[in-house]
Amino acid sequence: MIRRLLFPAAAVLVLAGCGGSSTNGGLPTIQAAKQYTLVHFAPTAPATAGKPVRVSFVVQQPDGTPLTKYKHGPGPHTGVHLIIVRRDLATIVHVHPPVAPNGTVATTVTLSKPGPYRVVVDVYPQTSGPQSNFQLFTTLHVAGKYVPQPLPPFSPTDVVDGYRVTMHGKPNLHAVSDDYLHLTVTAPDGKPAPFTPWFGAMAHAIFFERGTLVYFHTHVCAPGQSACSAAVGARISGTSTAPGQIKVGVLVPVPGTWRLFLQFKVDGHVLTAPFTLDVKP
Repeated sequence: MIRRLLFPAAAVLVLAGCGGSSTNGGLPTIQAAKQYTLVHFAPTAPATAGKPVRVSFVVQQPDGTPLTKYKHGPGPHTGVHLIIVRRDLATIVHVHPPVAPNGTVATTVTLSKPGPYRVVVDVYPQTSGPQSNFQLFTTLHVAGKYVPQPLPPFSPTDVVDGYRVTMHGKPNLHAVSDDYLHLTVTAPDGKPAPFTPWFGAMAHAIFFERGTLVYFHTHVCAPGQSACSAAVGARISGTSTAPGQIKVGVLVPVPGTWRLFLQFKVDGHVLTAPFTLDVKP
């Protein structure tokens, strides 16, 4: 499913009905769109680089009450995905925080570098209808001098904690055109890495476009893995059919330079392998 940064702190739900007015020549008055909004976000002050900070918020429904009912189950399309990425795409945090009975979502994260961060709250409410999820956005600052790092050029291999992640073949990606990336992951001993399911999937692929921070998120599923593939966008869900094998589905909405953060769990640790990708029109 394509997730784009369309609204800074709110997600449009539906348009309210039109009503008449005696002061505008009888033309209908279009009322404001009803929205989900992000409220009570903390921290309000800059965080400290390298130190844990409590992040908390409430998703407010269009009627003004807290959202308390979220989808749940074995797959990744549940609850809340909290994704925090630095503006230059140098570092990312991805967690699934718990939701309290009163709707408060809270967790503790550590952000390693100073600077501005984009916060993506990907919400899966327990509602019926075609829209399974939506995103809300805000900004978090980490104190200190922000020195943006230029994105490195494409490299087919990244080594993370001794695990070698290799992308096979140079990608030829185009906007609004589905495609796949094929990767292998080998352990420090040279053997294929055995993946452990993490947040309902064998791997997560999170994409951000440089500059705009347009966002796309998809999953890699094992054969028969329950509820891993989304009902919408399932045709681009990735697969992992053997240890060390990853096939990532890609369907990004706009051309440009993108950063892929490929995340997977091996030997009890979650690893993040970043890749820079060029997407043509």
